[in-house]
Amino acid sequence: MKIAVCVKQVPDSWAEKKMVNGLLDREGVDAVLNDLDEYAVEEALRIVEAHGEGHTVTVISMGPERTSEAVRKALSMGADDAIVITDAGLVGADALMTSKVLASVISSGGFDVVLCGTESTDARMSVVPAMLSQRLGWAQLTFAGSVVVDPAASEVTITRVTEDGVDTMKAKFPVVISVIEKINEPRYPSFKGIMAAKKKTMDIRSLATAGVTSESAWSTVTDSSLRPARSAGVKVIDEGKGGEALVSYLAEKKLI
Repeated sequence: MKIAVCVKQVPDSWAEKKMVNGLLDREGVDAVLNDLDEYAVEEALRIVEAHGEGHTVTVISMGPERTSEAVRKALSMGADDAIVITDAGLVGADALMTSKVLASVISSGGFDVVLCGTESTDARMSVVPAMLSQRLGWAQLTFAGSVVVDPAASEVTITRVTEDGVDTMKAKFPVVISVIEKINEPRYPSFKGIMAAKKKTMDIRSLATAGVTSESAWSTVTDSSLRPARSAGVKVIDEGKGGEALVSYLAEKKLI
């Protein structure tokens, strides 16, 4: 069984973010492995550990050259190898282009299962897993709260919480799965894992070697502005009519 985990390098959640010429400034802030992707890496490792030798985990990512720094963390957690697609033609790529590139690499890799986090913390779109499923023509099991894989039957079973309760869903290989942050607790890379990661294979590919042609993004940011500073609040002094003042304020804000 071959498992692929799609990950992304994103600006640190605590960093002050800004747009430059319609693009998120990624060079001026610290970059990290997307927090929500760590759960997908951890789940892939647990699946492999549960079924013994002969199963592998490959991390796949698309982004600028420094993306390899985030991918290295996934390798230090225990993934076997990695594929990184980086190319000047990918600057400004949207979710459609990202899914196209990732799907091309996945389709030629002979993978049985693809795991993803629910979304990236820089865009918060939560659409790439579904787009991958559509492009690959594979089944999709999204927002999984638990994952059970049966390699012998080439089948995956997940549970997911919905408005009506907990659903159980099944699909045959090949399948795309996205997992929620409550599915597990990602492990911290050990010193041994960090040292071992330096020797693991990281296949750096351009668009040409990935078998994808560059194209303009379908969506672009044409304008952006900084979030306004928080204004001072309204202080209501209760001198017998505090309730009326509060109601008037809420009505003015159309909250009641």
